[in-house]
Amino acid sequence: MARAPSVQAELVRMAIQIAANRSLDHLLYVCDLPLSDDALPRRSRVRKKLVQAVTTEAQRQVVESMGVRTVLIPSYDLPRHEKFKIALVCGIAAEIFAEGDAVMGLTGRSPTSFPDTVMLSTIGKRNSDSPFSLVAGVRIPSPVLDSLFSLAVAVAVEGWEGRPVGTLFVLGDSAAVMESSRPLTLNPFQGYSEAEKNILNPDVREAIKNFALLDGAFVVREDGVALAAGRYLLFDQTDLKVPLGLGARHTAAAGITRETQAIAVAVSETSRKVRMFRGGQIVLEVDPVMPRR
Repeated sequence: MARAPSVQAELVRMAIQIAANRSLDHLLYVCDLPLSDDALPRRSRVRKKLVQAVTTEAQRQVVESMGVRTVLIPSYDLPRHEKFKIALVCGIAAEIFAEGDAVMGLTGRSPTSFPDTVMLSTIGKRNSDSPFSLVAGVRIPSPVLDSLFSLAVAVAVEGWEGRPVGTLFVLGDSAAVMESSRPLTLNPFQGYSEAEKNILNPDVREAIKNFALLDGAFVVREDGVALAAGRYLLFDQTDLKVPLGLGARHTAAAGITRETQAIAVAVSETSRKVRMFRGGQIVLEVDPVMPRR
């Protein structure tokens, strides 16, 4: 592999030394480039703490063949702190990170850039407004949550023919969600086999992006099968708290997640931010197209 610039190589060495401290539980390396044996010897105890966030399935297989745990994050050129935040959520969903864990992050500008930034986070409690509350106690497979989030980020970044698009995905507790909604239009998923409408399939995710222009919400089952699009969500708006400036789509996300055990992912048409809701609250906000500084 290519040799890191001296300053960045020193940053990595210092981060690894700090990660050896017992107060740190994980070293989250957000980069497609493997850490060399010179930077992190195979016998180092820090290697047991290492988790690598990569952007492609092929790279994931390469890194895992080296005995390193991985999470898969969207391949877009996201801001550094947003990549770290997404990788944390994916690690929580995969049950790699747990409540109270201290995680040090190493990341750079792009997936193939050497790290130039160190971040530190402690995974919050289950009842707190933290990414942990997003997935705690929810029986949704990690690959499904990862795929849905990647799809939402893709809609936010790409839009439709260069124009911003807003949409809403509701994942999990699908029977209750279908009972608490009604169709606004014909269901584009009707008549297809479950394999042909599962979001774990990249072709299905690509097709769903074309339906993002439809009014209403997508309903996705716990195993990733898209049940419906264009659903009008029914919920009680009494005492529903949504931050000022957020419209009907985010209100619906808050309402349906307060009345069911589902998770909702809303993509804002105006800001392109991706927000995740659970229990009527925003538990994660990502700005995938925020200008870099």
